[in-house]
Amino acid sequence: MGAAGFALGVGLAFGLARRQQRRWLARREREAELLSARLHAEIEQKAAAARQAAQEEAARQHREAEQTLAVQRTQILENERRLTERESLLNAQLERLLRTERELENRQATVQTQQAETRRQAEELASLIQLRRQQLQNLSGLSPAEARQQFLKEIQDESLRDASKLARHILDEARTRAEDKARHIICTAIQRYASDHTGETSTTTITLADTELKGRIIGREGRNIRAFESATGVTVLVDDTPNAVVLSSFDPVRREIAREAMSRLIQDGRIHPTRIEEVVAKVTQEMEESIVRLGEEAAGRASVAPLPTEVARLLGRLHFRRSHAQNLLDHSVEVAHLAGLMAAELGLDAGIARRAGLLHDIGKALSHEVEGPHAVVGADFLRRQAEPEAVVNGVAAHHHDVEPVGPWALLVSAADAISASRPGARSESMATYIKRVEDLERIGLSFPGVEKAYAVQAGRELRVFVQPTALTDDQAFGLARRIAQKIEGELQYPGQIKITVIRETRCVEVAK
Repeated sequence: MGAAGFALGVGLAFGLARRQQRRWLARREREAELLSARLHAEIEQKAAAARQAAQEEAARQHREAEQTLAVQRTQILENERRLTERESLLNAQLERLLRTERELENRQATVQTQQAETRRQAEELASLIQLRRQQLQNLSGLSPAEARQQFLKEIQDESLRDASKLARHILDEARTRAEDKARHIICTAIQRYASDHTGETSTTTITLADTELKGRIIGREGRNIRAFESATGVTVLVDDTPNAVVLSSFDPVRREIAREAMSRLIQDGRIHPTRIEEVVAKVTQEMEESIVRLGEEAAGRASVAPLPTEVARLLGRLHFRRSHAQNLLDHSVEVAHLAGLMAAELGLDAGIARRAGLLHDIGKALSHEVEGPHAVVGADFLRRQAEPEAVVNGVAAHHHDVEPVGPWALLVSAADAISASRPGARSESMATYIKRVEDLERIGLSFPGVEKAYAVQAGRELRVFVQPTALTDDQAFGLARRIAQKIEGELQYPGQIKITVIRETRCVEVAK
């Protein structure tokens, strides 16, 4: 009975163990299936993430490639535009060379004709000289050498007297006919127009309300000042001057953009690289609009018909440029008024004269990439903008770079000289002024027979004292012409310089 119970207990225990083992195996199988399903889901998720990352990378590379292609396409278009402009300039230069070649051929033919006439006259003169020499020998009984020397001296003295008298007669007659009319026209124009004096600088000073603002402008380790200089293209000078920083640049437009941007940043108080770029970009856009407005306002001040937008934009840039401290835009308006007034005095079309005068220096606003004299470059630009040919020639020829057609270039040139030489229009440094005065006196003393030379009236007149025994009155007149020619050839100066040669004889006696 005990053994049977034991066997039954063992059997039950074995059955329970087998059941538990089956349950454990079933549970392990379910856990294995769940783990396999979870691993499979993670693998699918990672694969999907990898595919999405690959697609995003491919899209990013595609966008970068499109941006690169767009930049390259823009550069190609810009290069094509520059090549077109240079081709136009080369064609214009070629046309000028062809015209010059034809003019040289015509002049050569004229010179050959004149040379033939000169040879004929020389032969006649030689015959007359021979006849005169023979007559002198017969009358005076002098030797041929003595007669020849006396004859040459007489011819030389007579030629000098005739040349001096003829030159004086021609100049006096020209002055008599032209001075009164020219003086009347120019004085009338000057009296009817006046303008303020001007100043010149290549730096701009920004006043700070607090010295601590310097540190904020500089930024941590100088990052703000570097970002500002990179965005504007100007140099920011932070020295020991209290409550001030200095903006330095030879480009006046950039300097003005930097001044306005710095003022706004100081007023706003938020000074960091991102804000600096935003403010500079906004000020640059506003400056472009302001430049066009300045050009249009200048046209209105000069009483000129409305200008095309590109012409107005280029003209407005002259507001930020100066020549000898004279604001070029104000100078252009002044030249327009003066040219118009003189044209009206002469009974010509004052509108064309004013338009040519207003646009005469527009070539100075073009980039240095466009080669050539500013008058010719400006005229080519205006021709492309369909300006009237009379205006284009007035601009191109006002410095005699091309031949003038009609009176417009002469009027613009005269008005340009008046505007530049009137008192207060331009300023020059003391060193430049002293150098010009010294050069004037040096040129005056470089001629034989000159005793003293003084530059007076701020270099507008050169008075030369000559030795009365070394030069005659006729020779003094010729000396004045030679000094004027040498000054014209060696010096650069606005307006005119008057040369006065003084020859006087002083008789001194002492009563005892």
